[in-house]
Amino acid sequence: MDIDDKTRTELEAAVFRRLVEHLRNRTDVQNIDLMNLAGFCRNCLSNWMKEAADANGITVSKDESREAVYGMPYEEWKAKYQGTATAEQLAAMKKAHPGH
Repeated sequence: MDIDDKTRTELEAAVFRRLVEHLRNRTDVQNIDLMNLAGFCRNCLSNWMKEAADANGITVSKDESREAVYGMPYEEWKAKYQGTATAEQLAAMKKAHPGH
């Protein structure tokens, strides 16, 4: 794309917001499924947000970055939507991401 940096950043930010909104609406998709299929999950996104904040000297806690991604406190999301991982999901996770 032949666009200026400001416009590119605005587009990237809009895409990120849309992805986060999509994941908030798809509470049926478990993090372990995202990890097994795509290699990242909601927690990864929140960790990346915190890392970016840290790199820019902005104070953001782990809880704050998770709430920014989940749309609610992480513990609340887990209680409402996180299911128990199946043996198959855990085996796939171990195979795809050993040590994770």
